[in-house]
Amino acid sequence: MPTNLFPLDSSRRFADQEKVGHNRWHPDIPAAVTVKPGDTFRVDCREWFDGFIKNDDSADDIRDAPMNRVHALSGPFHIEGAEPGDLLVVDILDVGPIPQEEGPLAGQGWGYTGIFAKKNGGSFLTEQFPDAYKAVWDFTGQTATSRHVPGVSFTGIIHPGLMGTAPSQQLLNKWNKREGELIATDPDRLPPLALPPEPDEAILGTLEGEDFDRVAAEGARTAPPRENGGNQDIKNLSKGTRVFYPVYVDGAKFSVGDLHFSQGDGEITFCGGIEMSGFIDFHVDVIKGGMEKYNVTENAIFMPGNVEPRYSEWLSFSGTSVTLEGEQRYLDSQLAYQRACLHAIDYLTTFGWSPEQAYLLLGAAPIEGRFSGVVDIPNACATVYLPTEIFDIDIRPSAGETPKIDPGIGAPHSV
Repeated sequence: MPTNLFPLDSSRRFADQEKVGHNRWHPDIPAAVTVKPGDTFRVDCREWFDGFIKNDDSADDIRDAPMNRVHALSGPFHIEGAEPGDLLVVDILDVGPIPQEEGPLAGQGWGYTGIFAKKNGGSFLTEQFPDAYKAVWDFTGQTATSRHVPGVSFTGIIHPGLMGTAPSQQLLNKWNKREGELIATDPDRLPPLALPPEPDEAILGTLEGEDFDRVAAEGARTAPPRENGGNQDIKNLSKGTRVFYPVYVDGAKFSVGDLHFSQGDGEITFCGGIEMSGFIDFHVDVIKGGMEKYNVTENAIFMPGNVEPRYSEWLSFSGTSVTLEGEQRYLDSQLAYQRACLHAIDYLTTFGWSPEQAYLLLGAAPIEGRFSGVVDIPNACATVYLPTEIFDIDIRPSAGETPKIDPGIGAPHSV
C-alpha cells in the first residue's frame, strides 16, 4: 500500500484533523503536503458534507444540508518543480470506500444519494422535483443496493467527483467577476445562478488571522467545474485514469475530494452520485511547458481507465429541445437531456417505482448520457441509456403483462 500522506480519522470532523484541508479555491491556501514528480502516495478523502448526512430513513438532513461547508478537499499538494505553464499528470492507481470499516460515516459500508430541494441548491430537474429526497445505498464489494430503491443492484464506477489545481490570483479574480455578473442578472433566483465567495464555514488549511479573513472573503466556492478542473463529476475518472491539469501557481497545489461509489452521467440530482468518504492512490508527474506545447490552457484532459462494468444491453430514451409546455427552443441540448431523463423516469414508474425513486436511480447508477444530435435545427436530441442488467425484472417493452416491483418503504421525503 502506498504511504498515506493525508490520513483522516473517521471519528473527527474535517477541521479537527491532524492535517486540515480546505473547502475554497485560492492561491494563498498553504500546501499541506509536498511531493516530487514520480511519487506514489495515498490520500484519505472525507465525503463532501463532512458527515452531516446520516444512514437513516429521513431526508431532513438533505433538506438542511449546509451548502457553505462543501467540499471537504484533501490537500493542497505541492508538487516540487511544477510551475505555471506546466501540465500536472495525475494517475489514479486505486480508489475506494474507507477500507475495513463499518460505522456512521458515509463510506463505512454505505453511501447516499440526495435530490436537493429547490431552496437549497436544487437539481437538474428542480422544477419537477422541488423537495428533498434521499436514498441510502449499501456496499457489497463493488455492488450497490438500497432499501429506498428496491429491485435494482449495480456495479459502481468508483471515482473522485473533484480534483484540480489552485487558480492564480488573476484567474480567481476572473472567476469571481464573471460569476458575480451572472448573479447580478437575477440576484433573488432560486436556486441561485452561482455561489459567490462566502466566509461562513470556510476551511483554509493552516491560515489564521488577517490572512484567513482575506482568503475567506475572496476564495471561490468549489461547487462548479472551472478551468482548473474542479468539480467536474466525470464518472469515468476511475482506477487507471490519467488526467492532465493546467498549472497556474508554483507547485500546482493539487487537491482532491468528493468521492463517489457510483454515478450516472450528469449527476442529475445534484447530490447525484453515491457520496462517500474513502481513499485514493495517486502517481504524479509534470510535463514542463505542457500548456503551450499541447494548447491546453483552460481545461483538463484525461484518458479514462478500463475498469467500468461491462453492461451489454441498454434501454435508451430520447429527448428534444421542446419544453413540457410545448414551447420550441433552439438547439437547447440541456433541455433535451432533461426531457430524456423525464421520459426514462415516466417509463420506470410503470413498473412500480415512484418518480422520486426512478430519479434517484438515474443519479446513482452508471447510466450513459449523450448529446446525440446538436445540428438539426430547431431540435437538439439527447439520449439517456439505462443498463437493463441492473434491474431485478425485465424492463424491456413486450406484448406480455408488465411486471411490477414492490417499492418498499420508498425514498425518504422532506419538504
